[in-house]
Amino acid sequence: TTGETVLRDDGPLPGAVLARVAASHIRVGTFEYAAAHEDPSLVQRLADYSLARHYPEVAGADDPYLAFYEAVVDRQAALIAQWMLVGFVHGVMNTDNMAISGETIDYGPCAFMDAFDPATVFSSIDHQGRYAFGNQPRLAQWNLARLAETLVPLLDDDVEQGVQLITPVLDSFAPRFHGYWSAGMRAKLGLDDEHPEDEALVRDLLDLFRANASDYTGGMRGLSAVARGAAAPPHLEAWAPRWLHRLQNPEPAADAMDAINPVYIPRNHLVEDALAAATAGDIGPFNALLDVVQQPCTERPGLERYAEPSPAGDMHVTYCGT
Repeated sequence: TTGETVLRDDGPLPGAVLARVAASHIRVGTFEYAAAHEDPSLVQRLADYSLARHYPEVAGADDPYLAFYEAVVDRQAALIAQWMLVGFVHGVMNTDNMAISGETIDYGPCAFMDAFDPATVFSSIDHQGRYAFGNQPRLAQWNLARLAETLVPLLDDDVEQGVQLITPVLDSFAPRFHGYWSAGMRAKLGLDDEHPEDEALVRDLLDLFRANASDYTGGMRGLSAVARGAAAPPHLEAWAPRWLHRLQNPEPAADAMDAINPVYIPRNHLVEDALAAATAGDIGPFNALLDVVQQPCTERPGLERYAEPSPAGDMHVTYCGT
């Protein structure tokens, strides 16, 4: 804390400084800014630096700039699949909030989804649902298209030829993302191999979650109990036998699921409670919440309230700079 008072939209609040540490703070927007100067050598210097810092393994490729772009595309596909698998909503996925390194460092109005719904939005500025949970892969590809535009001049003196070289890599984002996400969903369901019916199994589960406003985190975590013999929730009674039939070894599968399906996430009402207490000078709830979410998959006695979904009808709005 700084000891100073900061005037915000909702009144005076205690000031503080947050330091974000990352491999670098180079974003897609950084490349757009460099390209706006209409000096190809500036973009090339930025690309050379980014490649050496974050992707040195592609430096010896036949076309290092194309290989650099492909590495960025692949890392973003993996990253966004990972955060969507735990129900994370970035909030403002613009080009200046996408780090070239593939780290999640740029987010303000972010939150974790409670009831499963691809249309989930938390950001106060997102009135049209542009940054909704289910839109995140499409937005990532849009951002990567902007990065591609800045790199085209480095690929070939002929712009059309450069576009032809980079477009297939951009188009590969969707299958890359789907591959990472599908593999992650199979792991969340305890499936250690891939079968043709898995796509429908996952799709039907999420459709049931959505239709019944099921808590995403609690619903996925609860499946391990079903694998161990507990009764399935009423809305999953028809789905569960199909899934159980797919499990090779239910007990080991349940243990593997518990290792990756979190029981605790920084739920929005808990974050708000911690912020309110800290603003009033009590940092205890924040430290307690931080301790809980650092071991998200380890269920501990006495922490039941941290696993409970948000109160019914509780809608949080998040803001840049929260």
